[in-house]
Amino acid sequence: MLVLTPKSYIVYRNEGYWVEGTRISLDSIIYAFRRGLSPESIVQSFPLLNLEQVYGAITFYLANRAEVDAYLEDEEKAFDAMPQPLQSTDPVLYNKLMAAKAAKHRTES
Repeated sequence: MLVLTPKSYIVYRNEGYWVEGTRISLDSIIYAFRRGLSPESIVQSFPLLNLEQVYGAITFYLANRAEVDAYLEDEEKAFDAMPQPLQSTDPVLYNKLMAAKAAKHRTES
């Protein structure tokens, strides 16, 4: 009988989660998945991935949802804490972008 070994689709490197063998972050796939995109649509958005990799990434997320959600939240907080050049060079545009981001978060909640 042929014994199959499990495949790994996600790796942790450089303080982030990545689709194994690629430079595509798990974050990218999960944000698309949360927006309601199907795995087939996600593959179209990331042509370097195949359907198996996308399903593997989604499965990883669903199996570790609380931990990955906490990781994504921490990443968003770290990004928000970074100095934003637009804030000083173009405050009007910066404020518009922040308002759009806040509106997006309200519709996702």
